[in-house]
Amino acid sequence: MAQIALTSSATLVSFKGGAKRGAKLSWDTPRLRASRIGTNLWLLNKSGGSGSKGYGLVGSDGIYRGNRGVVKVSDGQAAPLSDSYFWAAANNNKANSEPSDQDPSTKMKGTSRFFTIGLVAAWYSSNIGVLLLNKYLLSNYGFKYPIFLTMCHMTACSLLSYVAIAWMKMVPMQTIRSRVQFFKIAALSLVFCVSVVFGNISLRFLPVSFNQAIGATTPFFTAVFAYIMTLKREAWLTYVTLIPVVTGVIIASGGEPSFHLFGFIICIAATAARALKSVLQGILLSSEGEKLNSMNLLLYMAPIAVVFLLPATLIMEENVVGITLALARDDHKIIWYLLFNSSLAYFVNLTNFLVTKHTSALTLQVLGNAKGAVAVVVSILIFRNPVSVTGMLGYSLTVMGVILYSEAKKRSK
Repeated sequence: MAQIALTSSATLVSFKGGAKRGAKLSWDTPRLRASRIGTNLWLLNKSGGSGSKGYGLVGSDGIYRGNRGVVKVSDGQAAPLSDSYFWAAANNNKANSEPSDQDPSTKMKGTSRFFTIGLVAAWYSSNIGVLLLNKYLLSNYGFKYPIFLTMCHMTACSLLSYVAIAWMKMVPMQTIRSRVQFFKIAALSLVFCVSVVFGNISLRFLPVSFNQAIGATTPFFTAVFAYIMTLKREAWLTYVTLIPVVTGVIIASGGEPSFHLFGFIICIAATAARALKSVLQGILLSSEGEKLNSMNLLLYMAPIAVVFLLPATLIMEENVVGITLALARDDHKIIWYLLFNSSLAYFVNLTNFLVTKHTSALTLQVLGNAKGAVAVVVSILIFRNPVSVTGMLGYSLTVMGVILYSEAKKRSK
């Protein structure tokens, strides 16, 4: 659904009538004034006409959800989103309404809640699934080609992103407007490649549980890069919360039975690259004309990543295509593993975008912290890798530090 930019006035449909379904509906279209209160977020203020008070917020999806109905606001006009969403406000007749005829907004809220829970479950499943399957392929199965595996991921993201945006119209397509913007996206893509490749390499040497413990230190590197590159200082309390984040990883490293120095260094590099990409994205694509939503950014970054990864694969993982085909002749499941794994890599990004859209960035951050803990537990159950009490205490301390960091960031805004 296309994003909208409301003009100085917009029309909103309100409803009058009894609470029972089928009650006669009358239409009232007061003039509304739209005031920007955030990025793609508008507050509708009634400026004329009669009708119900209590108009609320219209977000970037252009949908107004209120106690009088659900309508789509676009180009100064309003239209019902679906006939099933028509209902009358429960006023004088509410007491006479039977339970089955009450305002269906409660049912809609329940449906929306289940839909959001389903999205979160899909995000968790795809995210943890691709992590575990990467570990299985690179470590247990013996497919020791992390760069080629990453290239498969990026190829799938390129194709599926185009299908989702150009054909299925899941989000409006945003175009690259200048050569400068293209080079900025290419720089982000290069850093993104490094983070994903290094993350996959680390899975060859480290268990998923320890990999996730190191990955939880992303806020620390984000704060460091933000200060170095933008001289942006956070409140002192925010920096204090980073102490348990780092301390926890140090403790977890000392108590990790499967500690591998090279894998540890590579995983740290992957985490730092992930944080660098986040900071660079805020710097390079900061102007209104250059901002892209995450789905469009992936659409352009993924094919550029393939261009970077192809020569790296040919040079550093010589004859990997021939080896993969030879493996497929002996065990055809490797092809299905790669196809499924690559598709999951795209759905991680898709579900991440949808969860953010239907909840909030803060909710996503909280869910992300919990996801890491779930991934640790699931990986231990599946791969039976040894863990120590010291290692789990260290990881718990890191997660606690990340939660405190998120809370401190929220309060400092």
